[in-house]
Amino acid sequence: MAIDKGTALRAPANGRVIALNKTSDTVFSKGTMGQGFGLIPSDGHVVAPVSGTISMIADTKHAIGITDKDGLEILVHMGVDTVGLKGKPFTIAIKNGQKVKAGEPIATMDLNFIKEKKLDTTIMVVITNSHEKVDGLDATEGEAKAGTVVAHAYLKTGKEDTSDKKLSYDDLATFIIKNVGGKKNIKSVIHCITRLRFYLKDESKANDEALKNQRGILDVMHASGQYQVVIGNEVANVYDAVIKQLPELSDAPVEDNNQNDGKNPVSRAFNNLIGFITGSMSPVIGVIAASGIIKGILALLTLPQLGSLLNVKSVPYITISAMADSAFFFLPIWVGFSAAKRLGSDPIITAVIGGVITYPQLVTWGKAGKVMFSLGSLNFQFLNYTYSIFPMILAAWLAMKCEKWLKKILPSYLQMIFIPLITILVVSTITLVITGPVIQGIANAIAVFINWLVSSSGWIGGFIIGGLYQVLVIFGLHWGVVPLVAQQIAGTGQSALNAIICSTMVAQGAAVLAVAIKSKKADMKELGFAATISAFCGVTEPAIYGINLRYRRVFVSGSIGAAFGGLVTGLMHGTMYGFTGGLIGFSSFFNPKNPGDLNSFYAFLLASAVSIIVAFAITWFWGYNDNMIKGSKVEKAKRPGTI
Repeated sequence: MAIDKGTALRAPANGRVIALNKTSDTVFSKGTMGQGFGLIPSDGHVVAPVSGTISMIADTKHAIGITDKDGLEILVHMGVDTVGLKGKPFTIAIKNGQKVKAGEPIATMDLNFIKEKKLDTTIMVVITNSHEKVDGLDATEGEAKAGTVVAHAYLKTGKEDTSDKKLSYDDLATFIIKNVGGKKNIKSVIHCITRLRFYLKDESKANDEALKNQRGILDVMHASGQYQVVIGNEVANVYDAVIKQLPELSDAPVEDNNQNDGKNPVSRAFNNLIGFITGSMSPVIGVIAASGIIKGILALLTLPQLGSLLNVKSVPYITISAMADSAFFFLPIWVGFSAAKRLGSDPIITAVIGGVITYPQLVTWGKAGKVMFSLGSLNFQFLNYTYSIFPMILAAWLAMKCEKWLKKILPSYLQMIFIPLITILVVSTITLVITGPVIQGIANAIAVFINWLVSSSGWIGGFIIGGLYQVLVIFGLHWGVVPLVAQQIAGTGQSALNAIICSTMVAQGAAVLAVAIKSKKADMKELGFAATISAFCGVTEPAIYGINLRYRRVFVSGSIGAAFGGLVTGLMHGTMYGFTGGLIGFSSFFNPKNPGDLNSFYAFLLASAVSIIVAFAITWFWGYNDNMIKGSKVEKAKRPGTI
């Protein structure tokens, strides 16, 4: 490659040049910040490695940004973990916006002071927009004098860079399919509120960096046996575009992930369980959330303080209540249908089994505790399975196993009638007599225990859960909590845990709102305000992946605000009677059984106010400024249970 096609990079000081992967800072050595090299300085005089304009000077003086004529953004990072020294060993010789020439002095660093603090003095020279601008970089290791050429960065030519271009849904779908390894690498795909969840034959074929850096994609994650592409609020449109190009995947089952992948069997089983729950619950979450809002609004309209605008016995109330309750009452049917599609079995057969356990007469018997039959002193009773989740998920799995077995033993001319007949009879009976009572009992016990634990722990539990919950969202593990919350609401009519979770959504929204208002960058404002609205509506992924985690302090600021919001919720023993979180979920804090009880609503108002004020203030004064170095999107997440 000819040198005139590249940009010469000079030694930033006298010392020894080393490859970037030999530096002690893992963020730099792994190439997370971009391509470049390191230099172990022999003196503290630092010069510009290129000619250009000073674009950034860190508040702590340990890092300087330079933009050259080709648009390369070069970062000169002096020392490892020296940000904590608060600028004491550094003297800056230039100003923001100043033009400098390669080899011109830009700073000095007190090497002895840094070494006394037991920190590494290595200077990193990194091109932070390498993925957009650079095809490769050659560095010559060894001793070098300040200002001498020690590396060349080779610019990209002849290729269209779409990373900053807003693509249509169809073009974005094409880009995603190509970069997850192509059509032949995709076994199936589903989506949740913000993510495309691919099941790939070989995840190593996916191009993480290309996907992460494309506009319209917030991040990629490896979790729960899935390759997750985080889109944000437009995920449904992108999913439709993917399916339009891959129509054979619209109803494709997800293959069991039981192959020997070298993972711990317990870890693999946990991944499969989370993946199964995700696939079963994702399609029904939106409906449950919408129904919860309707129920909350109905409770609001019956408040005596508002003049009881609706009578609970009136035709409009009962009719609208039926619209809201149907999603919860027949939840086993929806979950069963969704789980069957996830497993590749007959969704109609499984939905019928869901219809059996929610059949009105059986529900009536379940509420009355009617005995089905007795074996000695052991009575087998009917139970009420409306609003339930876990018994139906297991029933869907049993139905799948039963169908597969029957297909092996029955001749083809008998399968159309006898597979549904036998499966419905056998699985419905097993669910009503054995698995349903056992699982429902365990699920209700867990739900009651969690409610008790959260309530009894008071402000301490609220503070801890509030501060840490959004970490689960980063890795997609919050899907393990979603059915527990749903089971709490189904079994007890309320969820103290969900009330705390609500504060975490509001806090992350407030943190990203502070960024949107404070930033003078147009793209940051656009993304920030959109992510704020999403978070206040109960979906935090656009805020977390778009901004908060890329500027780590913003996420920390939001988490601190959430902790204090959770503290207030726990202190006031607030609880939620619906599913929808965020500010839009305000109606879920009205008690439908006792509309005059406003304690939880007052807890919501105060906790939300505290979350917003704390998260916004910390972000404004500490968490963000436009001179901060934008970090890489979240690194590849390890699967749950792996090391």
